[in-house]
Amino acid sequence: MKKFIFICLFMLTFLAAVYAQSPAEVIHSQQHNFILRPIAVGLSRPWGLAFLPDGGMLLTERTGSLLLIKNDKRYRVSGLPKAAVIGQGGLLDVALAPDYSSSSLIYLTFAEEENSLYGTAAARGQLTGTDSSRPKLQNVEIIYRVSPKSAGGLHFGSRLAFDRQGLLYISLGERGTMQRAQNPLDPGGSIVRINPNGSIPPDNPFAPGSSGAGKGAPEVWSYGTRNSQGMAMHPNTGEIWFHEHGPKGGDEVNIARKGANFGWPRTTYGINYNGTIISRQTTAPGITPPIIYWVPSIAPSGLAFYTGSRFKNWQGNAFVGALAGQHLRRLVLQGNTVRHQEVLLKDKIGRIRDVRTGPDGYIYLLTDANKGILYRLEPAD
Repeated sequence: MKKFIFICLFMLTFLAAVYAQSPAEVIHSQQHNFILRPIAVGLSRPWGLAFLPDGGMLLTERTGSLLLIKNDKRYRVSGLPKAAVIGQGGLLDVALAPDYSSSSLIYLTFAEEENSLYGTAAARGQLTGTDSSRPKLQNVEIIYRVSPKSAGGLHFGSRLAFDRQGLLYISLGERGTMQRAQNPLDPGGSIVRINPNGSIPPDNPFAPGSSGAGKGAPEVWSYGTRNSQGMAMHPNTGEIWFHEHGPKGGDEVNIARKGANFGWPRTTYGINYNGTIISRQTTAPGITPPIIYWVPSIAPSGLAFYTGSRFKNWQGNAFVGALAGQHLRRLVLQGNTVRHQEVLLKDKIGRIRDVRTGPDGYIYLLTDANKGILYRLEPAD
């Protein structure tokens, strides 16, 4: 069986190399012409991506695997916590600790099962063996679990982001029960903020000993969020930006600020999938309005700020992947205002699950499919 898996991984890597050597189509856009280079093919519902200091990459497959991609080869990482693959759940995001070079710690989010109920969990462990064909996660510990768990496979959220202080933010969906998002005592439908070991920062809005103690779950940083699958730290301000799925319409981009209520479902620009009204309000007292919203929905997933040097005219732009919209969206920012949008790769590569800026200055994309692909955007001009 192990030999069969090795042969499959070898063949998929070989196919990616063949694709990479094929003549690439030049894609034209407003600021840069670029080519789209397949790096890895045949991926099983790829979800998250992180870059190692030695040039390797870690890639999660929602079906339960963590892959190390290095030197045109791929290896499965062993020692992972058990992920419950149900609906939108499974093995989800991956991120390196800010001190990875000394600690070797990586962080994972995943759907966890207990007594046929499910919730988002986060774990960390030390990644070893990255210079061999047998990478392994060791000393694994669960640092966060959503409570309460609930039935069904909807809205796990699960993006990870670190801020400049090294604090960890995790986006949590409301699991398809919309009213959870308006109860700060329930972390469902929130952005949580924890120390890297899972403990609570004392300046959280509902932390023990704070003025908000007892009014919300101690880990909750902001709430009123439906299901966020894209989150990143702004390179200039250090603030954590995220976007979230609306229902039918009403996708939003927001900034995760202390104690903020983003309104779902009390306020929304969307409606139910059957056309019925969720709320007649798009704004309300005490509700933080979005930076931007989309009607109709694009189903955003993955968020990255471009800080590289390969695409000079894209410096400072934000990039959002679109699942239903099947495109990459470029946002030109002025402060916290979106001044311009450009749609790239419309209907060319399918559903985009994640977007990242690599340390090499290229932009990387993951497509959401049973045979998903890791792409690299390279300048053609």
